[in-house]
Amino acid sequence: MKTRLFFALTAACIATAQADEVQVAVAANFTAPMQQIAAQFEKETGHKAALSFGATGKFYAQIVNGAPFDVMLSADDETPAKLEVSGQGVAGSRFTYAIGKLVLWSANPDLVDAKGEVLKTGNFKHLALANPKTASYGTAAVEAMTKLGLLPSLQARFVQGENISQTQQFILSGNAELGFVALSQVIKDGKIGSGSAWMVPANLYQPIQQDAVLLVRGKDKPAAAALLAYLKGDKARSVIKAFGYDLR
Repeated sequence: MKTRLFFALTAACIATAQADEVQVAVAANFTAPMQQIAAQFEKETGHKAALSFGATGKFYAQIVNGAPFDVMLSADDETPAKLEVSGQGVAGSRFTYAIGKLVLWSANPDLVDAKGEVLKTGNFKHLALANPKTASYGTAAVEAMTKLGLLPSLQARFVQGENISQTQQFILSGNAELGFVALSQVIKDGKIGSGSAWMVPANLYQPIQQDAVLLVRGKDKPAAAALLAYLKGDKARSVIKAFGYDLR
């Protein structure tokens, strides 16, 4: 009995000693799924993922200026590519972990119609979107409005969030009656959880291909390699799909 207890304690100590922590910059749209994935990851591997959420453009600026991140989960594919070219991302480590979808959403269940005609009727004062200079979903929103020929008439009503999470807060708080957010923010059990929404047709904006990249700081960290491998696995992909993303 004592021998078994000794070996069990020894194994636990070894696992603890080998456990590592990875610092992860995560695009704001991926907040909910990544929190769930990180919890599973820690439970199964013993490694901890310390998550920071925000706009991809701001994370890029921080990483370039020495921010201590090991892995980046971007809201686009361009930023990880730039990090690889500049030498701050590990060459060959990039892969697409999710493909995002844009939604026009309101907390008011009666405001947004199934075809997005509310954008033309203008029955609102404020329209929220993420800053298109730093957030991919903001860029996609501007692309969609441009293709619909509505950008000039809607620009005066914009309320810009620093990232997609702040954009959703503007809508929830009533600072904007409606706005463009990520499907992952409003989906629940495979359906829009509350309010009213229009799924913006994919042909109105460039595909929101979201890439992960290993950063140079995390090159020799076991937890960084383990997390990237875990994101490619069936359990993580199942979570990602449940939040409305497409997968490659």
